[in-house]
Amino acid sequence: MTHPNKKPRLEKNLTVNHIDDLPDDLVFSILRKLSSSASCPADFFNVLITCKRLNRLGLHPLVLSRAGTQTLAVTADKWSDSAHRFLKLCINAGNIDACYALGMIRFYCLQNPVSGASLMARAAIKSHAPALYSLSVIQFNGSGGNKSDKNLRAGVALCARSAYLGHVDALRELGHCLQDGYGVPRDVAEGRRLLIQANARELAGSLRSYLSLKSGDETLTELNGLPVHEIRPVNRFLKDWFDSGRVVLAEGLRMCSHGGCGRPETRSHEFRRCSVCGKVNYCSRGCQALDWRVKHKMECSPLDLWVGAAAIGVGDEDVDAVEVENHAAR
Repeated sequence: MTHPNKKPRLEKNLTVNHIDDLPDDLVFSILRKLSSSASCPADFFNVLITCKRLNRLGLHPLVLSRAGTQTLAVTADKWSDSAHRFLKLCINAGNIDACYALGMIRFYCLQNPVSGASLMARAAIKSHAPALYSLSVIQFNGSGGNKSDKNLRAGVALCARSAYLGHVDALRELGHCLQDGYGVPRDVAEGRRLLIQANARELAGSLRSYLSLKSGDETLTELNGLPVHEIRPVNRFLKDWFDSGRVVLAEGLRMCSHGGCGRPETRSHEFRRCSVCGKVNYCSRGCQALDWRVKHKMECSPLDLWVGAAAIGVGDEDVDAVEVENHAAR
């Protein structure tokens, strides 16, 4: 018989973690799928902080080797030693997207071109198209070294390999090289064919993105909403890194004027200037062509360059030496 003044004993509240009942193989499969398809790093890390087991399994090389570009898309304002360590863990797991991302960050942002180029080369060996294209830009400009370090033939070879793997920017760059005879025998017809192919692929990608965002009752006649060239995560990191003022470029160094690039010069006068106005700078012919189409064709005017040349007595041959043919960008 229970004493009337005795308080009832409370049952111990036991929480059951059903995740502990799942076998490791199944959890690995789920985490691998998540790491490859997450739309941002937070989608992946929010799962890892759920419990110790998910954190331990989520950082396993089997999972990190499959991490996709959006999972690795660390933003410049969130950059930290922890983010750096995470990318290195992914690299050690064999993730080539992480090799490319950290390679670009080290080369351009952390002023470590040797380590950055080495990481991009590791990705390029595994036929990573963006890494191949980035290395081609470095070869074309002699980035991280002197002007004499330019290697146009190597740049064309890397660009051609990247274009073969389907990289649109590389396809466009290769088209301009063939059209202008830059590092390769001139072939105007083949260069123009590649440029048309690059534009067609870019338009197809934009249409797919457009249709995926529109409801079923809307038609293709509403093309004003077509997205512009999408900024890739690594390029956005570079752009935000330098725009934030976290690192100030040395005097005389300039950024690529194409808003979707983010590459800075590594030495004075590394990038080419617009040969008409002389106001904008580009790391590549591909960036110039994209920027011309988006905005520069509405801003470009030769008047300022002519006035400046006349004021300091510069001859026509010196003005023409400021290279990048705008007819190629058109």
